[in-house]
Amino acid sequence: MSKSSNDVVITGVGIVTSQGVGVEPHVALLSAGTSPAVRVETEKFSPYPVHPLPEIDWSQQIAKRGDQRQMENWQRLGVFAAGLALDDAGLKDNLEACGSMDMIVAAGGGERDINVDSLIVDEALKRNDREQLLNEKLTTELRPTLFLAQLSNLLAGNISIVHKVTGSSRTFMGEEAAGISAIETAFARIKAGQSSHTLVGGAFSAERLDIILLIEAIQGHALGDWHPIWSRSKDNGGGMILGSVGAFLVLESREFAEARGARIYASIEAIGGDRGARDGGKLEARLADLAKPAADLDPVSTVVFSGTSGFHDLVAREKAFLEKTFAGAPVRAYGGLVGHSIEAQFPLGLALAALTLGEGAKVPAFDAGAEQPMTAAAKSAVVTTIGHSRGEGVAVLSAE
Repeated sequence: MSKSSNDVVITGVGIVTSQGVGVEPHVALLSAGTSPAVRVETEKFSPYPVHPLPEIDWSQQIAKRGDQRQMENWQRLGVFAAGLALDDAGLKDNLEACGSMDMIVAAGGGERDINVDSLIVDEALKRNDREQLLNEKLTTELRPTLFLAQLSNLLAGNISIVHKVTGSSRTFMGEEAAGISAIETAFARIKAGQSSHTLVGGAFSAERLDIILLIEAIQGHALGDWHPIWSRSKDNGGGMILGSVGAFLVLESREFAEARGARIYASIEAIGGDRGARDGGKLEARLADLAKPAADLDPVSTVVFSGTSGFHDLVAREKAFLEKTFAGAPVRAYGGLVGHSIEAQFPLGLALAALTLGEGAKVPAFDAGAEQPMTAAAKSAVVTTIGHSRGEGVAVLSAE
């Protein structure tokens, strides 16, 4: 494809999953000759399996203990992954570049104080004036900073404080669609010349009792032991296994990246998001429209990173769509390897695609029983994410 100065290129990847911290362990698994082993926690939140965080030395990216203490794990993870992306792009210590860098974050709600929640529920069993009880406990039991710590845009605020990224800032909320919109907006702004370099991504902490409860409320969890994502059964729950993930990217215009001699992983050729009703083939029609920019890709050298959530009906529909639309191209469901990460799911898919294209890797099957092997090095990639409830996104990337 022809190159132009406002092409959107990926120059930095910050990634944390159950498979490890940073680029190195993820490049290793994407380049391995065999399917990577899955790391899953089945006891702590039983009967709900979760892909947990690896061991992390937070001080590597968040130097001040005070900064670490005032963040919850969700924010800590996002700030850490953002720092990794800046380091990887060679911009961490470039105060001028960070000072003019735009930032777009996909965020969920902050963590709850489970002890206070439990106290309120227990006390409410003994009283009838529950509205008064609630006001009493909110004013006496919650630490004052907890109100602020719940604000979703404080993830972006903490990234600004810790890493000195002080250009424009936007935060999107709305589950998987937030991650799609964050990347889509960053891409569109750079493409239009409104931004030259942007830090974009999200984080998700799966190891939270309140999040476990939310997914249980829609009967979305897979239950019991881990099962490969393409073959999960209704007999063992809703199909989703959550995973703690931090995924941030540094996106730049080609002109900006080349002027500073940056290493380029891949370029984003097209990206789109949509949402709407899913009955009567409407989901497939929207996906077909979003996938049009990938129509001429060579299936032999293209890898499809599917962000399928694990929800049974959606898994089957996406699999049928991908097999029809990208016949011959190997599909890799990364949620089966590291879990479903809601807001971070789409950024994670682009991070994995960028590392794959940067290495020219032949990605091993993540689910050997359902995914075909790659026979050639990856030269292009497609990333999909279908929200567990709503929202769809597709990105098309090419190697340099």
